[in-house]
Amino acid sequence: MSIDNQLTVDLLKHLVAIDSVNPSLVPGARGEQAAAEFLRDWLRGQGIAAELQFAAPGRPNVVATMGLSQAAPHAKPALLIVAHLDTVGAGDMRDPFTPREENGRLYGRGALDIKSGVAAMCAAAAAIEQSGVALARPFVIAAVVDEECNSIGTETLLKHCAADAAIVLEPTDLKLVIAHKGYAWFEIVTHGRAAHGSLPAEGRDAVRMMGRVLDRLDERDRALQAKPSHPLLGTASLHASLISGGQELSSYPAECRLQIERRTLPGESMPTVESELRALLDNLHAHDAEFRATLRAMSSRPAYSIEPDAPIARAAATAILHVTAAAELAGMSAWTDTALLAEAGIPGVVFGPRGRGLHGAEEYVELDSVTSCAEVLHHLICTCCAA
Repeated sequence: MSIDNQLTVDLLKHLVAIDSVNPSLVPGARGEQAAAEFLRDWLRGQGIAAELQFAAPGRPNVVATMGLSQAAPHAKPALLIVAHLDTVGAGDMRDPFTPREENGRLYGRGALDIKSGVAAMCAAAAAIEQSGVALARPFVIAAVVDEECNSIGTETLLKHCAADAAIVLEPTDLKLVIAHKGYAWFEIVTHGRAAHGSLPAEGRDAVRMMGRVLDRLDERDRALQAKPSHPLLGTASLHASLISGGQELSSYPAECRLQIERRTLPGESMPTVESELRALLDNLHAHDAEFRATLRAMSSRPAYSIEPDAPIARAAATAILHVTAAAELAGMSAWTDTALLAEAGIPGVVFGPRGRGLHGAEEYVELDSVTSCAEVLHHLICTCCAA
């Protein structure tokens, strides 16, 4: 049975119309529960036994396992398909939760990132259910919470779910993503000495100390980007994100705080990046005995890559070629939950619809690409799970 295009588009419009802004990003935001409850009920209406799985109060994943048999009620799923329900804040988007269809595009917050993927995987699951095709192995679809912040939805899912392989839905322009960058967050604090602004012999300026740090970070970023590029990901990078310091105009600042982000490539880790930064600060101290700074690791997520000839990559490429003219391999600069799945022993790839405006004031998805995405998923399910 082919994908029901109108069913897919209608589901996407309903999902975009439900505010599911991540409350970890925007304090007081509505969160994902209303969208999750709607999706659970929609899947049940298609004959799919979907359930809510709470990652935190008011923040449930929607999970459905299909293809389990009475003979093997605990069989390991062959495939896990994951997309996230949360979105970033509306910002200055006009009518963010009023889906608008125009010239083959659907506009609205989350239309591209990634309620289009949620709709595609659910449409594929509905087509499988309605076709009555016999499945030799089960598969799981999961619409998870909090991907845009801390990924508590995927972390909770992995406590209860295993699979041979996974496909994570993110906007990829229908390209097959087999690698993405990671990131590491650090805080650097420079320590001066508070004093009246008229007493330079007594004061030590922590803000000016941080200026030296920024100069060295700039040098380090240029060095990273001068290195040979990863074939799909380019180079690692480093930038200063947030800075604060001082207490008033008439005083020497005792402290300055800087938070930085280092984007990482496969093979790089939090400890190696931390060693780089400590060496940088130690070098500054060696040149000025009065320079004082401390470094604190905040958070990190690993980079990810999988070989093009890995079974899930080959199967996904075949499914894409079944629907589209080409299966182009690509990398993503952004991090995805695929890395968490890999750490749990589930190799995966990233795939999704085409559009523009990620996190921007005007976000849209090309509707024909949503249908194509659903058709690819349907073919992949049949390849991985059907008898």
